Amino acid sequence: MVAPSESNFESTALRSPTQVPVRPLREGAATHTKTPRIPLTDVHPMVPGGWIPTTAVSHVVPFSTIAFREGHEHIAVFVRLRDPDNGETLHRMLPLNDGTDRWQADIQFHRTGDWTFRCEAYADEFGTWAHAANLKLRAGVDVPLMCRIGSQLLERAASDDSRPSPQRRMLLRFAASLADAQCTVDAALAITTDPDLAAAMFAQPLTSLPSATPWHPLRVERERAGIGAWYEFFPRSEGAQQAEDGTIISGTFATATERLPGVAAMGFDVLYLPPIHPIGRTHRKGRNNTLDAQENDPGSPWAIGSSAGGHDAIHPDLGTLDDFRRFINAAADHGIEIALDLALQASPDHPWVQRHPEWFTTLPDGSIAYAENPPKKYQDIYPLNFDNDPEGLFAEIVRIVEHWIAAGVKIFRVDNPHTKPLWLWERLLATINATHPEVIFLAEAFTRPAPLRALAAVGFHQSYSYFTWRNTKAELEEFLTSIATETADYLRPNLFVNTPDILTEYLQYGGPAAYRIRAAIAATASPLYGVYAGYELIENVARPGAEENIDNEKYEYKLRDWQQAEHEGTSLAPYLRQLNSIRQQHPALRQLRNTRIHWSDDDSILVYSKHLDGFYTDDGNDDTIIVVVNVDPHSVRETTVHLDTRQWGVEPGEEYGVEDLLTGSLWRWKDHNYVRLDAFSQPVHILRVVKE
Repeated sequence: MVAPSESNFESTALRSPTQVPVRPLREGAATHTKTPRIPLTDVHPMVPGGWIPTTAVSHVVPFSTIAFREGHEHIAVFVRLRDPDNGETLHRMLPLNDGTDRWQADIQFHRTGDWTFRCEAYADEFGTWAHAANLKLRAGVDVPLMCRIGSQLLERAASDDSRPSPQRRMLLRFAASLADAQCTVDAALAITTDPDLAAAMFAQPLTSLPSATPWHPLRVERERAGIGAWYEFFPRSEGAQQAEDGTIISGTFATATERLPGVAAMGFDVLYLPPIHPIGRTHRKGRNNTLDAQENDPGSPWAIGSSAGGHDAIHPDLGTLDDFRRFINAAADHGIEIALDLALQASPDHPWVQRHPEWFTTLPDGSIAYAENPPKKYQDIYPLNFDNDPEGLFAEIVRIVEHWIAAGVKIFRVDNPHTKPLWLWERLLATINATHPEVIFLAEAFTRPAPLRALAAVGFHQSYSYFTWRNTKAELEEFLTSIATETADYLRPNLFVNTPDILTEYLQYGGPAAYRIRAAIAATASPLYGVYAGYELIENVARPGAEENIDNEKYEYKLRDWQQAEHEGTSLAPYLRQLNSIRQQHPALRQLRNTRIHWSDDDSILVYSKHLDGFYTDDGNDDTIIVVVNVDPHSVRETTVHLDTRQWGVEPGEEYGVEDLLTGSLWRWKDHNYVRLDAFSQPVHILRVVKE
C-alpha cells in the first residue's frame, strides 16, 4: 500500500512523530483465535451496536484500546489507518500509565471520506531487552549475556533495509560495541539509554507475537459537522415593520439579509431558520399560544402547509425560491451556512391531508389526531403516521430533503426526531449522505437518555442535549464529564443556551450574569453551541406558567432594535463576539473529549480545563484553556481552586503564567490558586496557560 500524503493527518500522541513506516501484519497473527497472545479489547472510537460507521470531523480523534501480555515483557501497540483510497499508515500508541492497560494515539484528520482502522499489538523485543538490561547491568547480573542479546537484536534491526542508512549504521555501531568483549558496564548502560537509539526503536520497533482487531469503519466528515457556533432567528421578524394601523408587515429574505452582517460580526458561522413554509389557518395559534388567533397573527411556523403549498414551498410573505437562494448566497459571503428546519408534521391545511390521509392517524370519531406533548397541546399540527404507508411517506421525505439541498441547504435541524421511528432516521440519513456526504443533520432530541443516544447512534451528526437544564456546579460537572467521555464516540452535543420554547428559571431570574455564565460555559465546553435571537438582549420575561418567553416569537413577530441596544451598552453582542473569537483562536476549545474537571472549595465555583498537546499557539505553547465559573448569578464568590496541572505538563508546585482572555489580566499560578468572581461584573475567567 502507498501511504497517503502528510496533509491527510497529523499524529499528536508525542512530540516526536508517531507515524511509523507501513509494514504488513506478519503471518501468524492471532486474529482468528478467541484469545490472542496480546489481547486487544475495548477499542475506541466506536458506535454502540455498530449500526453505522463511527464518525469524526477534521479535528483530533483519540484512538484507544486495552492491550497487555503476560509477565513483564514490553509490548508495542499501533493503530493502522486505511484511507478512502486504501492507502495505509501506521501510528504508534502510548500507554496512559494509569493502571488500566489503555493505550492511546491522538490523530488529526485533514481529509474527509470513509476510512477504516484497526488496532495492532506486538511484543516489543528491544523495549523488553533495554528495560531488563538496564536493571541487570546496574546490578552486575548476566552482563555478558545481556550484551550479547542486545547486540543480536540491533544487528537484526540493522538488517531491515526500510530503515534510513544513517540509522542502520548507528545500529551496527552499537551492536559491535555490545559484542566487544572489552565493552564496559558503563558503555553498555549508555547504549540502553541512548536517546537516538530509543527514538529509532520506538518509531520502528523489533516485534513478534502480532495480534490485531477486526477492521472498523470510520467516516471523517467536514468540520461543520462537529464544530460550529449557531445562531437562530425568524426571517419574518428581521426587518418586520409596524404599519399605521398597528399591524405588523412581515420581514422577507431581503430584509433578513440586512441582519447577516450583525450575525457574522458576533462570530457565528451557522444561522438556523425555523420552517420557512406556508402556515395553516385552521386552529392557528394566536399570541402566547392562545386558541383565538386574530386576523393578522402569523401563526406558528411549525404548523406547516396551506393552500400555498407544503414542505417544498416558501411562505409567500418571505419571498420566492430565488429570493431564498440569494439569501443563502449572501450568508455564504459572510462566512455563514444556513441550517433549515426539517419538521415532519403538517397543519390541517397541508396538501397531504387531502391527498394522503393514510399518512396521519385517524381516530374512531373520524377526526385526525393532533400533536400533544402533555401538558402542551398543538391543535394546529398533525403528526405523521409511519405505519400505514412507510414507503410512500419515506419517498416523499427524501424528495423534500433533496429539493432543499438543490436550493443550497447543507444543514438540517430536525424537529422532534424522537417522535418518529428510528428506522426512518437510520435510512434517511444513510440515503442522503450516500449522495450528499456534506449534508449535516442536527437532532432536536430533548428527550430521555436512551432515545437521545439512539438517535445519535443511527446517524445524526449533532444533537441538542440536557445542558439547558444543568445549572448547578454538581450538575454541570456530571454533564460535562459525560459528554466528554461516556458518549463522545458517537454523540456530538450542541449546547444551545436557549430556544423559542425554552427559557429556564435560571435565565428568568438570573439577570445579565446568568446570560454571561451560560454563554461562556456553552462556548468553551463543547465545539458546538448555539443561541436563539434575543439572547444578547437578555430577553428573560417568562409567560406565566410556562418555561418560555412572554410574547413568544413562535406566534408573533418580534421587533428588536439591535443597534440601539449595542449603542446603549445593554447588548451582550460584544461579549458573544469575544467568546466566539476565543473559540476561533484556540483549537483546544474545538475538541469535545479533552474536558477535565478540576476542584474548588466552593459549591458554586465550577472549574474545568481543555488541553491540546502538540498544537501550538502563536507563542509556542501547547494550547491549554482553564475555565473558572461562578455558577451562582446572584453572588460574589471567593475561594481556592485546585488544579491537576499535570494535564498540561506542569508538575505540582511549579509556577506558570495565565492570561484572562476576557479581560487581559495576567497572573502567576500554581496548582492551588485564590480566585474572586463577582457575578455582577466578572463571573467567569477564561484563562490561557502560558508556560516559559
